Amino acid sequence: MRHLSLTLLIAAVAAVAGYAQTQGKAPVGPETALLVIDIQNFYFEGGSVPLTGSVEAARQARRVLDAFRAGKLPVVHIRHAAKTTVFVDGEPTDAQYKIHREVAPVAGEKVVTKHYANSFRETELLEHLRAQKITSVVLVGMQTHMCVEAAARAATDLGFAVTVIPEACATRPLSYGGVKVPAEMVHATALAAINGTYGRVVGIDAWLVGR
Repeated sequence: MRHLSLTLLIAAVAAVAGYAQTQGKAPVGPETALLVIDIQNFYFEGGSVPLTGSVEAARQARRVLDAFRAGKLPVVHIRHAAKTTVFVDGEPTDAQYKIHREVAPVAGEKVVTKHYANSFRETELLEHLRAQKITSVVLVGMQTHMCVEAAARAATDLGFAVTVIPEACATRPLSYGGVKVPAEMVHATALAAINGTYGRVVGIDAWLVGR
């Protein structure tokens, strides 16, 4: 039931973004890059911060990733790490910080390591995108309410057109002031905040058709 509830909420958010599904096509071309944000082992079962629906979100992110790879389009993997994380040959020694196997980078795909929620803060991401003449980005990843939303806001402020694929994102329950907020509502609220202001939210099937 919990999984069904999450699916229905995602569908509802995508429906609210009706203009994104019915007007125009997702901007997929050499000027568009895919940002795969923080799909790392610590967000899955057995990890330090397991999310609700992380496995399914990773599978959906892989569909988007496969579409970009098929079109030989730019892909950037964003990897979160603590400032004390040790790297050997470009890979973290702590398996928790490794990018999940479902969306593991392949040769030629850029990997950017960040230490803050905002993927652009103190990283080479902006420089890389501008060097590639990128004008729009598609976002998938974890967590919807934090690093995905932070990337959407920052990218929009920096002049990029932003598209978020809701099924390819996941998050977790939160609480404040004695109020417990289920992951489904955290996810939907973050997407609602992004949609129409900091980008557009497009359901994955509509996005794939729009390619």
